[in-house]
Amino acid sequence: MSLETISENRSFGGTQGVYRHKSQATGTDMTFAVFLPEEAQHGRVPVLWYLSGLTCTHENAMTKAGAQEWAAEAGMALIFPDTSPRGEGVANDDAYDLGQGAGFYVNATQDPWKPHFQMWHYIVHELPELVGDNFAIDRDAMGITGHSMGGHGALTIAMTHPDRYRSVSAFAPIANPTESDWGRKQLSAYLGDDRSAWQAHDSTLLMRDRGYPGEVLIDQGSNDQFLDLLKPESLAQAMMARRQPGQFRMQPGYDHSYFFVQTFMADHILWHAERLG
Repeated sequence: MSLETISENRSFGGTQGVYRHKSQATGTDMTFAVFLPEEAQHGRVPVLWYLSGLTCTHENAMTKAGAQEWAAEAGMALIFPDTSPRGEGVANDDAYDLGQGAGFYVNATQDPWKPHFQMWHYIVHELPELVGDNFAIDRDAMGITGHSMGGHGALTIAMTHPDRYRSVSAFAPIANPTESDWGRKQLSAYLGDDRSAWQAHDSTLLMRDRGYPGEVLIDQGSNDQFLDLLKPESLAQAMMARRQPGQFRMQPGYDHSYFFVQTFMADHILWHAERLG
């Protein structure tokens, strides 16, 4: 697959780039960002995937999360994908939480979403192959994290493919979408009304069913304005019931914003660095 360079900038001794390619999974042009630390000039480096939340593109976390400094210190690459297919002819909805900018990291089986909204395949299979072929990343040392809808994606993907992702964390994930208005609406639209098809995309249900073979790190702000939609207590209870190794940290006074993400980004990157070697 051909790769178009949109921009490349020096950042903390490394390079922050933005790229575009034609995706076979989504049938559209897709844009993503890659941060490479200085060590990537001399060999392959561990990589952390960051999945963003509702309404975001590749750019939000790239510019707001404050991740590059800590990734450079850890000698780790960062990948910031988009959250959905976009463009003319791609299905959309007037609401911010469905359609473009709200792919929910699933493979849609229902029209009008099915032709383009294949974000699970794009994130898990297509984009890692493209990045691995074009950048100095170690595909045997991959971790995954994300915020809100992206935290949902990170947790469900890691629990489904623990062989691919040696570390996982999340910031304020949508933790129990099958029981939330941030989930039931989207999962029914993308996957249909058979709730059994939703279970593979609910981190609380996956935690109860299989858990994750390593440790899990989750940060959640106590003043998050979306707590009733995120349902962190469901995931925390599932972790306790399973005795899942890791940490679920309720951070006092923090909301759902990137100020919250910035504050704990260093913790998460160092967490992944320790586990990815």
